Amino acid sequence: MYVRLQFEQEASGHDWWHIHRVWQLALKITKHEKADLFLVEMAALLHDLDDWKLKPDNEQARRSECWMRKLGVPEEKIRKIERIIGEVSFKGAGVDTTPTSIEAQIVQDADRLDAMGAIGIARTFAYGGNKQRLIYDPNVKPEMHIDFETYKKTSAPTINHFYEKLLLLKDRMNTDYGKKVAQERHKFMKLYLDQFFKEWNLN
Repeated sequence: MYVRLQFEQEASGHDWWHIHRVWQLALKITKHEKADLFLVEMAALLHDLDDWKLKPDNEQARRSECWMRKLGVPEEKIRKIERIIGEVSFKGAGVDTTPTSIEAQIVQDADRLDAMGAIGIARTFAYGGNKQRLIYDPNVKPEMHIDFETYKKTSAPTINHFYEKLLLLKDRMNTDYGKKVAQERHKFMKLYLDQFFKEWNLN
């Protein structure tokens, strides 16, 4: 309930239902992998609570840590969950974000699957609109960011995000389940882009 209340009014594509889908996907993937279910569930539910894209600049304390301590989660598990959360996010095309545990692999795959396919497309444009970005500008070319700081500062049109991140995710999945589902969602995004440019170019 705590996490849901934090994200019910979030309009950037990182709302409660995104977290719910990531949580459920993570549970599905865990059925095929030997992993600590508690760590996976907690990391999936909390993975956006302190995300740099959503967190106010003046907010210093990590809400996820504070909440887990209130629940009485052991410090050792808190450290493991925080490490998983820290390894989930995409940080630029040229940045290595290979997870260091099976639990992090699962949550990262679940989060990235929700950035793909039909829902991924909807979320991408929701985020672009929330950040007041153009839909597309043919004069602004996609950039393969070589570090996290450059990636964070981008304000490129939304279509560029497909090339800078979304279309790269298929080949960066960790688990067999993630790889299988990513194939279908990748194909759908390619079809969408084909149609987008067909309409843009009036063909």
